[in-house]
Amino acid sequence: MISPLENVTLGPVGRGYEQASGPSDAMAANLLTPAARIGPVAMRTETTVSAGSLVYETERLVTGWHHHDLHQLKCPLEGVAEVETAGGRYLIPSQQAIWIPAGVEHNTTLRGVRTASVFFDPAMMPAEARDRVRILPASPVLREMIVYALRWPIARTATDERADAYFSALAVVVEDGLDDAQPLLLPASDDPLVAAIIAYTEDHLATVTADDVHTALNISERTLRRRFRDATGTTWRSFVVRARLTRAMAELARPGATVIDVAASVGFGSPSSFNRAFRAFTGHTPADYRRRALNRSTAGPPPAPTAPAQRP
Repeated sequence: MISPLENVTLGPVGRGYEQASGPSDAMAANLLTPAARIGPVAMRTETTVSAGSLVYETERLVTGWHHHDLHQLKCPLEGVAEVETAGGRYLIPSQQAIWIPAGVEHNTTLRGVRTASVFFDPAMMPAEARDRVRILPASPVLREMIVYALRWPIARTATDERADAYFSALAVVVEDGLDDAQPLLLPASDDPLVAAIIAYTEDHLATVTADDVHTALNISERTLRRRFRDATGTTWRSFVVRARLTRAMAELARPGATVIDVAASVGFGSPSSFNRAFRAFTGHTPADYRRRALNRSTAGPPPAPTAPAQRP
């Protein structure tokens, strides 16, 4: 197994897009730079350690596609993390956490993000915890327990009865949270053309139209409609709405931006239409969601970890 990730040369952050002409599929094949394939990454120094934590802070990083032999719960303390799996992509702001079962290959993108992760031996969790990636609400109890867990890094070299008891209690809280998982997933595709459509749409989310996509990728409306639905199971227009609302959730978790600013930045023409769509999507008004998110993200810094190295 490979450990740590610092020893791996990682790919560039983000997606590249170039305006071009010619056959759309040939264009699309050159638009995206894939993340590196890393394989298994060991997080434990001592295999008798059943659970532990990791805090990571970085300005720009793409981890590359990798997996662990442990379940991972990742919670941004500041900023927004992006996690991609074979099933799609997730944007995780500070009021949410992502559950990544052991063995699930994933690629994490961090841009000015501080994250805390807790790793659990699979034996500590029920079998259903293995079934899929999930987004959990980062309740105040869960968030504070994750922060407190940072005093016991996953890379520590000895077991600790107090730590074992604490992580057993945290595992129960996480198990309860798995029942409240939220379906905040954006599609991904191995089809180069559809991947390019997704990338272009997200890079121009505030103003994008179907005509923009037709022109940029040199495709017809019929091709856009058919290829996108075949690859993702949803329409392009439905994807745009979901992408705008998911991006809005992430932006509302950042200090500084107003609700009106966020509405405009993700492509809503009026605050009232944004409010209606956001409330239908999340169950909260944008203002209430932002207030809750910022209250959690400014709760105070966690204690510094004592791990000898930092790993995503």
